[in-house]
Amino acid sequence: MASVLRIRNKSIRWLAGCFLLCFLALATVASAEGVRAQTSATDEEVSAEVVIDGTALFRVRGTSAYPADKRAQAIAERIVKLAADPGFKREDLRIDESQPGLALVMAGSTQVMAVYAADAELEGVDARTLAATVVVRVGEALEAWRQDRRPETLVRNGLYAAGATLALWLGLWMGSRLMRRWRGFTEKHIGTKIHDVNVLGFRVFGAQQMWAVLTGVLNLIWFAAILGAIHVYLSTVLLLFPWTRGFAIDLIDLLVHPLRTIGLGFIAALPDLIFLAVLFVLVRYVLKLIKHFFDNVAVGQLTLADFEPEWALPTYRLVKVLLIAITAVVAYPYIPGSDSDAFKGMSLLLGVIVSLGSSSVIGNVIAGYTMTYRRVFKLGDRVRIGEHLGDVHEARLLVTHLRTLKNEIVAIPNSLILGGEVVNYSKLAGKEGLILHTTVGIGYETPWRQVEAMLLEAAARTPDLLREPPPFVMHQKLGDFCVEYEINAYCKDAHAMFRLYTELQRNILDVFNEYGVQIMTPAYEGDPVDPKIVPRGQWYAAPARPPDRPDEVSSASPQSGGDRT
Repeated sequence: MASVLRIRNKSIRWLAGCFLLCFLALATVASAEGVRAQTSATDEEVSAEVVIDGTALFRVRGTSAYPADKRAQAIAERIVKLAADPGFKREDLRIDESQPGLALVMAGSTQVMAVYAADAELEGVDARTLAATVVVRVGEALEAWRQDRRPETLVRNGLYAAGATLALWLGLWMGSRLMRRWRGFTEKHIGTKIHDVNVLGFRVFGAQQMWAVLTGVLNLIWFAAILGAIHVYLSTVLLLFPWTRGFAIDLIDLLVHPLRTIGLGFIAALPDLIFLAVLFVLVRYVLKLIKHFFDNVAVGQLTLADFEPEWALPTYRLVKVLLIAITAVVAYPYIPGSDSDAFKGMSLLLGVIVSLGSSSVIGNVIAGYTMTYRRVFKLGDRVRIGEHLGDVHEARLLVTHLRTLKNEIVAIPNSLILGGEVVNYSKLAGKEGLILHTTVGIGYETPWRQVEAMLLEAAARTPDLLREPPPFVMHQKLGDFCVEYEINAYCKDAHAMFRLYTELQRNILDVFNEYGVQIMTPAYEGDPVDPKIVPRGQWYAAPARPPDRPDEVSSASPQSGGDRT
């Protein structure tokens, strides 16, 4: 049930996103249509409708001194005043043509409006014909105004409104119950039978994805039904009363006009949308095929000559970016609105932002791919990058993460790595062995052959150092006060180098103490009275503890100059 709840939450968020996109599309279409109407309908800019109770009777023109909207409002007020006069009859409407080029619509001795030649030109008829039409329309408006305000009409429409309200409430209540039962039925009988859809080993659709789509479609249908019922209710109820009829008509136009515009635009763009859908599906499955290919290379099921398995993932990412870029270039002309100035301006703005803000990012990405194909290191290698030494924890396109010996994660930009030096301790350790080395300074009075033998003995006592190739000693320097010797030994595991360094240096101290040979300091003024060695009896001075094996405590070389006690 928890998984179903998570899917339902995802569906709700998906629906909210869809409705947000629809709202933005409607707003965009409405604004575009508004701009188009303002630029194309020049006649409507200088004319206005005479509206009574939301019903448009006819249009009149205006002038700069007497705008059309004010003229239309004045005519509508005169008509309403006549309708409110119970003594006025429709038969009292007449046409006065006493003035040449002008037809007056009269209500008895009161002028309703004057029909000018410009008004007749707007309708494409002569002034006399237009005046006759105005008389008919005004008479119909008078009768409708009075009919809508009769008490019996208002009571009847009020009962209709109450019935419509009750029907809406009952419909929503019953619909919500049916939806809950339908959701429970689908969860019980359909949700458990949905499985992944696989084609040739590829998962085309996941079970959770299909279930989310199904529940999303159900929720979308239910939400659309609620909106439709509310819209029908409002349109019906508001049309019943003359005071709200204008708002009802505007509400209908507000919904129908954008839907008609979107429908016509969708039909016009349908071939391009079909091409984009086919291109999307084709590229998606090509990417799946490429990913499957490189996954087999990464796990070693497919071997390519001179191609390392660790190159598979970055190569797939590179191919994916290139394929998506080519797809975007191919799809761009078929995107609806791609040829508009707004779309071009937004594309230019995004291009400028990306070019200004991504120079360092692109440099790091290029450096990341360069290091990958140069085989500088791989995951798990022990490396030194600048002042940082550790194991490669994660290698990304932008940064490389090192896990230091102190268990710290250090993120180093790839551009710095490419411009600096990298010491890889693990590269040859497994094949040829990593050479560990340490230096000691011994006085000239000690035979060099003895020193070499003691250093080799210390290396032989150190576990995990290779016997083959054998350790060797190099004479680094004949200094002013001592000879510098360097012991070199091979190991296979670069991650154990510091532990082996510690054990090797411990063994060097032990061996030189056993044979009574003093390790010189860098400089001194004279030989001390007592040699600078640790007597055997003090090897395990507190708090050090001797090992459990007695032979390591009592055994001593016959040449040792240390204390035998």
